[in-house]
Amino acid sequence: MTPVWHPSPNFSSRRGDARPSLVVLHYTGMATASAALARLCDPVAEVSAHYLIAETGVVTALVAEEMRAWHAGAGEWAGITDVNSHSIGIELANDGAEPFAHRQMQALEQMLRGIRARWKIAPNRIIGHSDMAPTRKRDPGPRFDWRRLALQGLSVWPDATEKTGETADFTADLLRFGYPDASPAVLLKTFRLRFRPAAFGPLDGTDLAMISDLSRRFPVDGQWPSA
Repeated sequence: MTPVWHPSPNFSSRRGDARPSLVVLHYTGMATASAALARLCDPVAEVSAHYLIAETGVVTALVAEEMRAWHAGAGEWAGITDVNSHSIGIELANDGAEPFAHRQMQALEQMLRGIRARWKIAPNRIIGHSDMAPTRKRDPGPRFDWRRLALQGLSVWPDATEKTGETADFTADLLRFGYPDASPAVLLKTFRLRFRPAAFGPLDGTDLAMISDLSRRFPVDGQWPSA
């Protein structure tokens, strides 16, 4: 698959000679892919991404992977605070309420295989915008099929049964997996948005088991994050 090249002026050099070690997935939250493309190329908007994938599966390249696209904004993952300098951003044309089209997901999967091969990015470092900015973002949202990606080695999914534990255990495991520090309520909402979008109510044993499994198998750099 060869992306259509439509350069955006909204990019800069990666800071500190950083190389991509993350992929951040977004939804556009706009009515059409063409409207999203116009915004991502508008110098006044000062936003961009490396790729935009339409519902039809057409991929548009806006910023070269070696450069720093302006897609992530303020946030953190695995101790990285300048996420733009360390990531490749992919926008999926979707309003946030509809399922993601099959051809769109196929195109994404093909793109992720290539990106992973080029930059040696681990599947646990393919994340959502909401993961790295839990207090302000929710994309790619509850309709995005993370388990589908995980089954192909393009993301991760917990393999766990219900257990008992405390809120402190839950928060510690989230930090160990890579989430930024935030209130327990925000972290629970963000975690469920990705891994249990139909769940509601207080923290329960399934939440504890799922993040315990993820943090054990995919800890930040193989160790506890620094204080």
